Amino acid sequence: MVINFTLTQFVPGGPIEQIIAQIEGGGDVFEGISGTASETIDTGNEGYVGARGLPADFIEDLEREFGFDKPPLERFFSMMWDYMRLDFGESYFRSISVVDLVIEKMPVSITLGLWSTVIAYLISIPLGIRKAVRDGSSFDTWTSALIIVAYAIPGFLFAILLLVLFAGGSYLQIFPLRGLVSDNWEQLSFFGKIMDYLWHITLPVLASTIASFATLTLLTKNSFLDEIKKQYVITAKAKGLSESRVLYGHIFRNAMLIIIAGFPGLFISVFFGASLIIETIFSLDGLGRLGFEAAVARDYPVIFGTLFAFGLISLIVGILSDLMYVFVDPRIDFETRES
Repeated sequence: MVINFTLTQFVPGGPIEQIIAQIEGGGDVFEGISGTASETIDTGNEGYVGARGLPADFIEDLEREFGFDKPPLERFFSMMWDYMRLDFGESYFRSISVVDLVIEKMPVSITLGLWSTVIAYLISIPLGIRKAVRDGSSFDTWTSALIIVAYAIPGFLFAILLLVLFAGGSYLQIFPLRGLVSDNWEQLSFFGKIMDYLWHITLPVLASTIASFATLTLLTKNSFLDEIKKQYVITAKAKGLSESRVLYGHIFRNAMLIIIAGFPGLFISVFFGASLIIETIFSLDGLGRLGFEAAVARDYPVIFGTLFAFGLISLIVGILSDLMYVFVDPRIDFETRES
């Protein structure tokens, strides 16, 4: 919180300079920071660029409204006290509470992160197991080459390719170009709403998932290969158990521990890393885009509100991962574990 507060509060082009630039018609406030805009005000507010025509009383009122009339340390502790009570205030420029704004944008980011992670697991785990069983075969070789190529393709480039090919860019008009649902979504039947929702998220989810296959598939393969070579597997085979019984009855639970441990990291990487780019390309109004626009506009309450949401989701996913550990391997007991 200290680092984030310092970065957001003391970089040039704060919310007051944003308002001054809009009032003065100076365009982008960042032009003033680089020295191409108008001169600083001649009154006591030397720090504000482009405010030469505004009275000092008006600047002081702005400072008081945004709370910048107080020392930075006092502002920080006041902010922390508000956040401890889950009071994030209102957006500086949208006239809406930060909580309502985050709740409004959350479904888009959750959709991208959750579906991309689920699809990656549904495909990568069976593929990784198959590669482990047929290690060194031609199937193992060409699938490894395929997933490495997929990993090398940037997500935003693949997203643009999907738009060009399947969203009316130059070829086919199969999927919609923007949005999470259609304009007439409220008038659709229950089944029609489900199909419309899946129709809209197909391309964004594919673009978010493309780079997730490689790491997860190879991790699954290596984990199963490591277990296959252990003594208990040799003993199970010597007892006459079938290959499928040995694979899914003995190896699966032990090999899946490390796969489950990687679930939070994969979900958060998709949720954080791909949200901004994918949301921008497909015109989806989610948390990633909201956070970026808030950072550009120096809308501090929204910036910290999105950071809080991202952090909260990370903690929840981490707790779910620990619970899955116990579900997969009942021998794990966090309560009686020695320190």
